[in-house]
Amino acid sequence: MEKAKPATKDDEEAATGDSRIAPDPFAAVLPAIAALGAVASIATVNWMAQDKTPERARAKRKAGTALRDLETCCLGLVEIFRRFKRNPRLYAGEGAQGSSPLKFGVHGPRVDIDTARLYHQLINDVASMLVLASQNAFDVMCAVEDGEIDAPEAVYYGFGEQQDRLNGLIQSRATLKVSVDTGLEVASRLTELVRELKRCRPEA
Repeated sequence: MEKAKPATKDDEEAATGDSRIAPDPFAAVLPAIAALGAVASIATVNWMAQDKTPERARAKRKAGTALRDLETCCLGLVEIFRRFKRNPRLYAGEGAQGSSPLKFGVHGPRVDIDTARLYHQLINDVASMLVLASQNAFDVMCAVEDGEIDAPEAVYYGFGEQQDRLNGLIQSRATLKVSVDTGLEVASRLTELVRELKRCRPEA
């Protein structure tokens, strides 16, 4: 098998000339974590819900629709965190940025234009998921208050556990790698919890 030729000075200069400063990874990861937090906030309904009153406006969407859309949103967040992990040069802690605590202004190695373009595609996807997670989680909590979802306390405690894990990332100023790894685990668990809620509809 032919050995790879060592990079020449011309190769290095060409690579450097086509590179850009790597975008701030936490500017993408933190909004994704916030989207997970929006879903995990369903835990709150366990102790804050109030019985339905005649004056309360009816939800615009049925519980089944809201749950289906929230499950789709959770799956989208799972894929986003997988994409973070598939691009360790930007997101999974390669180099000095991996050991840096949670903060803005973390810049890793220089990247090429294609990598920068991927970053902005992910930013767009994260922004969409943040909006959808917030709206769908709110609609699901409304459905719980209105009696359209009747889940055992254990399910809400499950959401609370994931909420605690996300809070732990912020409180400990977790590194980029830990934030991404934990985000993927939380997204996967939230997907399972939403599926449990789907089984807790009286008409299901």
